[in-house]
Amino acid sequence: MTGQTKAPDRSWSIGLARVVGYAPFLLACALLAASCAKPAVHRDVPMDSLPPAIAAQLGDRHVLAGEWEYVDGDAIDRLTFDEEGNGHYDWKDGRFGTHTLIGHTWHGMWFQKENDRDGGFTVELSPDFSEGEGRWWYSRIGTDHAPTQKGGTFNFSKKTALMNHSDTPPAP
Repeated sequence: MTGQTKAPDRSWSIGLARVVGYAPFLLACALLAASCAKPAVHRDVPMDSLPPAIAAQLGDRHVLAGEWEYVDGDAIDRLTFDEEGNGHYDWKDGRFGTHTLIGHTWHGMWFQKENDRDGGFTVELSPDFSEGEGRWWYSRIGTDHAPTQKGGTFNFSKKTALMNHSDTPPAP
């Protein structure tokens, strides 16, 4: 049997020769599968480095400045926001922080120091930015960073606008 090729060995050799022709394709598939198997890495992008097309859509946050009335069911509170859309409210020493205002969609976070909880919110503002309907949720309650407790919905209405120095009329 020395020097002779058995039929199964010959079939395997022919099959291998055919597969070798597919080697680049199989290698590309293996590399693609390996790269897709890695989890995506989240990187924070500073707002000042956004592409011009997205930056142009970002709203001017000064429209958020002023005093707003917050209504969530029977709860009513007054909130005051600065020119950047950050503010405070009396309930549980609360604070709001604006992340983005794109078009009429406002995204941000809220924090309540006295009861050790925080979360996020989204508000869809009216065309004139005088009112909006929002949704809030919990991100953390005490040491629980994945709370299952539900948030809720609320309505916003602007009561007064903060005067900017550039809005002050000139002296007569």
